[in-house]
Amino acid sequence: MEQGVLALENGAVFYGVPLGARGESWGEVVFNTGMTGYQEVLTDPSYCGQIVVMTYPLIGNYGINDEDWEDTRPHVRGFVVREACPSPSNWRAARSLDRYLAEQGIVGLAGVDTRALTRIIRSEGAMRGVIAGAPAPEEELVARARALPTISEQQLVLQVATDRPYHLPGGGCRVVVVDFGVKENIIRCLRDRGCDLVVVPPTFDAARIMACQPDGILLSNGPGDPASVPFAVETVRELLGLRPLFGICLGHQILALALGGKTYKLKFGHRGANHPVKDLVSGRVYITSHNHGFAVDEGSLAHRDVVVTHRNVNDGTVEGLAHRYLPAFGVQYHPEAAPGPRDSEYLFDRFLALMRARVVDNHKELSTTFEGCWKHAP
Repeated sequence: MEQGVLALENGAVFYGVPLGARGESWGEVVFNTGMTGYQEVLTDPSYCGQIVVMTYPLIGNYGINDEDWEDTRPHVRGFVVREACPSPSNWRAARSLDRYLAEQGIVGLAGVDTRALTRIIRSEGAMRGVIAGAPAPEEELVARARALPTISEQQLVLQVATDRPYHLPGGGCRVVVVDFGVKENIIRCLRDRGCDLVVVPPTFDAARIMACQPDGILLSNGPGDPASVPFAVETVRELLGLRPLFGICLGHQILALALGGKTYKLKFGHRGANHPVKDLVSGRVYITSHNHGFAVDEGSLAHRDVVVTHRNVNDGTVEGLAHRYLPAFGVQYHPEAAPGPRDSEYLFDRFLALMRARVVDNHKELSTTFEGCWKHAP
């Protein structure tokens, strides 16, 4: 039987059965706790640069279909599971997980003790690793893992974002989507609300964004360390107050940096579809989808006219913020990802209300207080 291997920078080595493409890859090894949604995980641009370990033991049982993409291609560097279902059963299935990974050149590994692997990551943190579809000397693989660049030393956004603007026509408010690695479902949620979308590269400056004549600006999700895109932080700083701003995940972190805050790396990150987040304004708790390794430093936002609007129930980290006087807010989690299934989409409605208020009232209703901005929408 063929044998593959995953080596971590701490010296731990895991063997398994090759899955998908043969060969070798490397990245930051992280885990995802979702029981379903592996197709969305594989194609989420935010996973660029990472080898993803699925904690749920059986992956691939409903196959890969032709609808549930978050992008046109996968972005994970590797994929590790306990058991990969060889014969999926679902009316939408077009191919097996193994076949899809092989077609897309993604190196995977099955038969791995993912519980033990996850415990290591939880106790020691996400770490660099090398995954190979064939045995290799353990010492060599571990040494190579230790020599790899960290996630913060890589410029990942430019690897996944569009390099040219494009237009998705609609009859409603015009939204400029700054693409740091935008997920398809974010686009879908905006189009479902009739928005006229202009998607632009992350390198667009404030002048070029404003030249698109937006009613609002959405800062998308994306991979890596928000500090690695200082050009985007400066652009958002210049956009503050000009139009309503809505940041999601990486976009939320970039907004926080533009407001004068700081971010930091979480030990093992938040990745899964079962994270409870409390809306501090309404008091409601939502079950949310996460995919991030960095978080906003709450203390860095003190005395900066910023209010924390959402908090992670598990560890208390910042999950949302809003400016007291400007129409700018963001959330760390993914309101488009539908684990609830759609109970967090009110944030898109809130963004839409801010844009409509700007058009109708010429900012009169948006220049008073945080309460006026945040509670303006349903």
